[in-house]
Amino acid sequence: MLPSYLLSLREGLEAALIIGIVLSALQKIRRTDLAPMLWYGTLAAVGVSILTAVMLTIFGLSLEGSAEQIYEGITMFIAAGLLTWMIFWMGKQARTLKAELEADVNKAAASKNKRALFWMAFIAVVREGVELAFFITAAFFAGNNDNVGANTIQTLAGVLLGLGTSILLGWSLFATTVRLDLRRFFQVTGFILILFAGGLVAHGIHEFNEVGWIPSVIEHVWDVNALVDENSVFGQLLKALFGYNGNPSLTEMIGYFAYLIIVVFLFQRTNTVKQDTKVAQPQA
Repeated sequence: MLPSYLLSLREGLEAALIIGIVLSALQKIRRTDLAPMLWYGTLAAVGVSILTAVMLTIFGLSLEGSAEQIYEGITMFIAAGLLTWMIFWMGKQARTLKAELEADVNKAAASKNKRALFWMAFIAVVREGVELAFFITAAFFAGNNDNVGANTIQTLAGVLLGLGTSILLGWSLFATTVRLDLRRFFQVTGFILILFAGGLVAHGIHEFNEVGWIPSVIEHVWDVNALVDENSVFGQLLKALFGYNGNPSLTEMIGYFAYLIIVVFLFQRTNTVKQDTKVAQPQA
């Protein structure tokens, strides 16, 4: 439940910020009559996102044997790639996102075609929703596959709680005096999600080890299941959140640590460059 909660919170807050910025821009130019088109676009994007998540999950559950392992491995790699891209993209666009959205709103309001605002909202929200669909599908398959019913309930509970929290945070940012340090929020959640993405990479390699697409080299580097059983409640939590495996292969461990070292280095470097640039700016 925790992975789906964190993923839904992060993606949901990004979508809530986009909607809030657009609503504020419409109020600023006194075109609140266009707000229904924004909500229509948002609802359509939510529907597409839910349909994507359901289809991905149902298709994965319908597979068996090596086909299932290949599908899960590919899903893990795609989700890890999207998650990594999203972390760096949000960090890069955060400073200019508001100005760009307000400019798009002004163009849409000036146009006689009201559907321009519908498509602007739809594209902005569906991007977050489809990404979340892949993440949740990957988190679902990374969980306890021996108890699909319980895994489904936990995943859905995490999604609902995460989206609910993001809606409350988004509302508080634009309707009250509450202020959230978004830069710090995205830094902290970004680091946590990097660990989660590293687990997805390791899990994907594990699935490809099983079908022989990636050699194990050493089948079990160590076995610590006697200390923390990967099938225990705590082990399942670590597995879902960080890709824990009590007896990993050599290539699984290489992929996991290589991903973390490279991405954490780039993540820290990006944040350091931004801070140095901000400090170096001349004072007005």
